Amino acid sequence: MKNSAQFKFFIVDDDMFYANMYEQYLLNLNYTDITYYSNGNDCLNNLDKKPDIIFLDHNMEDITGFEVLKKIKRQNPNIYVVMISGQENIITAVDALKYGAFDYIIKDKMVCEKMDLIISKIIKVKEELKKTNPSLTRRFLSIF
Repeated sequence: MKNSAQFKFFIVDDDMFYANMYEQYLLNLNYTDITYYSNGNDCLNNLDKKPDIIFLDHNMEDITGFEVLKKIKRQNPNIYVVMISGQENIITAVDALKYGAFDYIIKDKMVCEKMDLIISKIIKVKEELKKTNPSLTRRFLSIF
């Protein structure tokens, strides 16, 4: 599968099995700029690398996914953060969106396919933003 957009991805998950699975799936989609962090603090300390999309585990040892999400959004609200969790709890999903997550994925057998769908949604959102006000987008991007 050939993708038309390249993104810088961060995968933040303390479960190496899932992190490797996500990375391999993204590589199979021809995305190559993928960085893995086993904890939220390492992710936060590397936001200066300007990721486009962060797949963030909800339940981690050192710092919760919600805490990481809030700090990411304070530092750069334009990063697309996708919360991933083993919890099928609607309150957790609603809270993730309330704190600024672009979407919420439940860890199940379809998690990778859902990642692909969300990346497609992000591409569409970025295209619509460019069409809506291209000069504003240019001015905004010139800041960085």
